[in-house]
Amino acid sequence: MTDYLKGGEYLTPKKIHADRAARELQVDWADGHRSVYDFTTLRWLCPCAFCRGEAGMPGWLDSNPELSEDQTTLTDMSMVGQYAVQPTWADGHHTGYYTFARLREECPCREDNERRAAQRAERSGSSPHQHG
Repeated sequence: MTDYLKGGEYLTPKKIHADRAARELQVDWADGHRSVYDFTTLRWLCPCAFCRGEAGMPGWLDSNPELSEDQTTLTDMSMVGQYAVQPTWADGHHTGYYTFARLREECPCREDNERRAAQRAERSGSSPHQHG
């Protein structure tokens, strides 16, 4: 498998499937990697201004709400150009554009979780004077 951090080819999914029965979004990437997001995780990743905040103000998700079943039930999924998907949730929320880059970076698989943990450890262990 190609290291997806070295090139942009990973940003194009070969296949995107919303499995409503399993309550998960499955993305097969061009580099052979597969990402599977359960709907609750996907809703927590919503990048819209309401959920994430804007202009220095916190978003709704920053209040750590308890999500209802309607808020984590996917009713529709639309493509946004060649760079993102836009889910519609049963509560009517539909303003989040999930870019392919963000979905790939936030892949919840063990391999990517370990990679992110190693990157965090490397950053926290580095010298604060390395900006040189």
